[in-house]
Amino acid sequence: MTETAEKKTDDLQAGREMERARTATMARPGGASLTTEGGRTQISDSVVAKIAGLAARSIPGVHSMGTGMARRMGQIKSMVPGSSGPSASANQGVAVEVGERQAAIDLDIVTWYGQNIVDVSDAVRRAVAGQVEGMTGLEVVEVNISVDDIFVETEGDEQSQRVK
Repeated sequence: MTETAEKKTDDLQAGREMERARTATMARPGGASLTTEGGRTQISDSVVAKIAGLAARSIPGVHSMGTGMARRMGQIKSMVPGSSGPSASANQGVAVEVGERQAAIDLDIVTWYGQNIVDVSDAVRRAVAGQVEGMTGLEVVEVNISVDDIFVETEGDEQSQRVK
């Protein structure tokens, strides 16, 4: 091969590597995209929201998620036959912004009366960041938590739960 042909081959290869590096960090609207030699993986905002919601709900002290109206709508939806349980409302009370390599998450939670809100919030923040980073590879830059209400269990609540 001549020197000119080798140079063209090297330039072509360098151009391909630059294009591969450029598309590896390309974001698409509504999610994150990761490109490797094996192909492209796109992660939807709703997937990140569902991971965050399930992680937050797993923390003791979190009673429910969402603002008052969202919780009421969730209750109504759960009564509809064929609704698929907790995963159907997993992203209730969760808002996410997903970029090329990072995610920011906002949560609206309701805690149980008597729980230390600061401790519950810290535990939620750690769990959400850990799950999202571990499952998606995205860096979680912030987890903002708004405690919208405190759930106070009354005797009527206990009896209605037993009667079901």
